[in-house]
Amino acid sequence: MTHMPPTKLDASHFDSKARRWDDNPVFRERGLKIAQAIRQAVPLHPQMRALDYGCGTGLLSFPLKDELGAILLADSSNGMLDVVREKIAAQDVHHITALQLDLLSDPAPAERFDLIATAMTLHHVPDTDAILRIFHGLLQPGGYLCVADLDQEDGSFHGPEVDVHHGFDQADLGRRAAQAGFTDIRFQTVFNIAKEREDGTRDYPVFLMTAQRARHP
Repeated sequence: MTHMPPTKLDASHFDSKARRWDDNPVFRERGLKIAQAIRQAVPLHPQMRALDYGCGTGLLSFPLKDELGAILLADSSNGMLDVVREKIAAQDVHHITALQLDLLSDPAPAERFDLIATAMTLHHVPDTDAILRIFHGLLQPGGYLCVADLDQEDGSFHGPEVDVHHGFDQADLGRRAAQAGFTDIRFQTVFNIAKEREDGTRDYPVFLMTAQRARHP
């Protein structure tokens, strides 16, 4: 019996989905719920420089745009970024920039951020420890990291053939964040994704982890 190689959800996969992404009410509601949780957990202000990593079509950052300063929306999918650029133009927004970026293979931006937010992206990043270290290095002292992603699940969210992390154990991810240098690490559940399965509807909770880069080394 031959085994098919695992399916990678790469940039081209998301390019193909980009045009219809915002048609999904679950994606829109999820972005709003995560944005609201960040708003309540982090003291946002209009001088904050923010990075939204794995931004997709901007469903997390556009709801926060009036509460933040310069926002860099970064994604590996140019299809998603095309949609972002259209939104920037349509809404005449001057403080949001779109950038194609994969932090595990591309040079990191030279600028430093007060807030890094990433939603439903971490489970697509092969090396969790490496990306957490990179995030830490990109933050100003006292800066905030907000990671929204799936609680640990059995692989049925994407399907067992898809090569992603099957969510995250919160305690384990918290330890990894601490090893990367973060402090004041907190978790809360902010959303539930209901998916129809052969055995009925399954709920997949989405957590928000907030953490800070220490103000003093």
